[in-house]
Amino acid sequence: MKFPMASPTSEPTAVPGSAALPDAAVVADACLIASHRLSEWVSNAPTMEEDVALGNIALDLLGQARGLLSHLGDEDRLAYFRDAAEFRNPTICELPNGDFGHTVLRSWFIDAWLERVWCAWLDAGDEVVRGVAEKAIKENAYHRRHSSSWVIRLGDGTDESHRRMVDALDALWPYVGEIAVAGWIDTVEPVLAEAALPVPELPADGREVGSLGRHTEYLGALLAESQSLARQFPGATW
Repeated sequence: MKFPMASPTSEPTAVPGSAALPDAAVVADACLIASHRLSEWVSNAPTMEEDVALGNIALDLLGQARGLLSHLGDEDRLAYFRDAAEFRNPTICELPNGDFGHTVLRSWFIDAWLERVWCAWLDAGDEVVRGVAEKAIKENAYHRRHSSSWVIRLGDGTDESHRRMVDALDALWPYVGEIAVAGWIDTVEPVLAEAALPVPELPADGREVGSLGRHTEYLGALLAESQSLARQFPGATW
């Protein structure tokens, strides 16, 4: 199934040494896959408060995905009846959750990326995309507060929590090239510094791997789970 593409701007904004602003298809898939990963924490988070918080953030991301997918085509077909190679999300969105620190650090990186996207799309010529951005930017402000506060708390916490955050940074940083749009590192760096975490050099190869349909094996496993019911009973109503 071909994924229809709808760019929110006339041309992607390419910045030397950083990723270009994505089109609507990339962001729609990013929000959908990131939402699924966060939903896996429900009933597994370290506290009941975090169960609620992560569930709410996952729902916000799902709503953003739906707003874009429904603009691009049939949202259910796009969510449930595409294979992994047809998805355009940045690879970092599909990686397994790891521990709680790994999850909140990944969320911080994605939240900082989406902030740049939503702000840029406030001037989009496409009215629907602009409307999604206007709502999403308010939700994103909370998402950024939540993820950044946990990154700081864990990074500058106990020896054990700091070690885990360094491990998470080492595991995730090779994947940030796809989302390092102009200004992203300026948002991310102060939080890492406050968390007593190193700020590595940005990956030299900021190639758009996920947007070209090249993914890890983890996306296939995620889709096998999330799409199973719709594929088993196509067209079913409840």
